[in-house]
Amino acid sequence: MKLLTPERYEEYEAFLQSRKEGHFLQSLAWAKVKDMWKNEILIVEDENGKIKGSMSLLIRKIPFFPLTIMYSPRGPVCDRYDAETIKELVAGARELAKKHKSYVLKIDPDVEASDEKFCKIMKDLKFRFNKSKNFEGVQPRFVVRKDVTGLDGTDKDGNDKLIMSFESKTRYNVRVAMRKGVYAKIGTREDLKAFHEVMMVTGVRDGFLPRSLEYFEKMYDEMGDALRLYLIYYNDVLVSGAIAILYGNKVWYLYGASSNEYRNMMPNYLMQYEMMKWAVENNCDIYDFRGVSGDLNKGNQLAGLLRFKIGFINEEDQAKGGGLVEFVGALDYVFNPFMYFFIEKGERTYRELRRRIFLHKNKDFLPTAKTAKQKPSAEKETKE
Repeated sequence: MKLLTPERYEEYEAFLQSRKEGHFLQSLAWAKVKDMWKNEILIVEDENGKIKGSMSLLIRKIPFFPLTIMYSPRGPVCDRYDAETIKELVAGARELAKKHKSYVLKIDPDVEASDEKFCKIMKDLKFRFNKSKNFEGVQPRFVVRKDVTGLDGTDKDGNDKLIMSFESKTRYNVRVAMRKGVYAKIGTREDLKAFHEVMMVTGVRDGFLPRSLEYFEKMYDEMGDALRLYLIYYNDVLVSGAIAILYGNKVWYLYGASSNEYRNMMPNYLMQYEMMKWAVENNCDIYDFRGVSGDLNKGNQLAGLLRFKIGFINEEDQAKGGGLVEFVGALDYVFNPFMYFFIEKGERTYRELRRRIFLHKNKDFLPTAKTAKQKPSAEKETKE
C-alpha cells in the first residue's frame, strides 16, 4: 500500500476510468470540489508496479471534538473479490486514522446487495453494514440505472431508438414536451444562479436542504468538461434544470430542480431524455438516475420518484429485472467504538435540525421575476 503522489495522477485517473467500479466521486477533481475536506489517496500495486486498487479518502474534522471522520465515496476501486487488495487498503486507512485521529472509515461501494461473496469479504474484515430504505446515507442505497448501449440512431421504422426504449407513457410525455415547445440548452457558469433559485424552490417543496450556489460554482469549475448543466425552458421561462456528470462508461444525473409552474408541459421528461442522449453520444454503457426509495409501499411519499425514473426503462426490460439497483449500502469500519456511537447519534440529530430550520426560514421562497424570465443563449440551445 502506498499514498498516491502527483507524478502518478494521470495513471490514477486512467485506472479509475478503465474499471467498471470507477466512479467520479473517487476522482481527483471531486476531491477538489470537496475542498473543506482533506484528501489522501491510497493505492495498491501489482507485480509490475501498476495500480490495481485504490481508495480516495475524504477527511473532515468533527465539530467540538479532536477527531475526524474518514469517508471514501463509492470506494474502494479494485477487483471486488480481491480480498488481499481490499485488506491492504483498509490497513492503509487504519494507519492514516492514527495520523488524522479518525474515529471511523465510511464507504459505500458501487456493489449490489445481492453480491454475497463481496459481502462476506467485508464482514470478515469487520465492517458494519447499515441498512436503509430511503435517503439516510450519504450516497443513495437504491438507484435506477439504464443500459443505454446500442440506443443511438433510429430503428428500421425510423423511430428514435432511445425514446422507444422507454415505457409507453414516458414516450408519450417526452413527445408532449416536444410538441408543446419545451426545449433544452446547455447552461454556462453564469446560468448557475438561475438554476440554484429553481433548486431552492424544489428544496422547499420537497423538504430537503439544497447545496449553496457557491458549491455548484465550485463543482462547475473543478469538474470541467465532465459536467453539464442542463436547463429546460417553456415560453422562455426556466422551468427545470439538472447537473449531469460523464465519467468512464457512465453518465450520472446528479442534481435536479424544477419550478412549480408548467409541470403539465412535462419538462422533466425532456430533461432526462436530453441527458441520456449525452450518454449515448459518448458510447456509455450506463445512465444512472441516482437515488430512489427502496420502500416500495404505495403509501411512501417517495414512490412517485421511483415511478418517474423507472418509466424510462421499457416494460420488457423491467420484467427481466432491469432498472432498480440495490447497493450494499453504507459500511463502517470503526476505529473508536465509544465515540462512534456518541457522534453518529448526534450527527443524525444535527442534520435533521438543519433541514427543519431551512424549511422554516424559506417556506415562502419564490424565484425573482428577473431570474424566472431569463432567456437562453441561442448558440447554446440544443436542437431536437
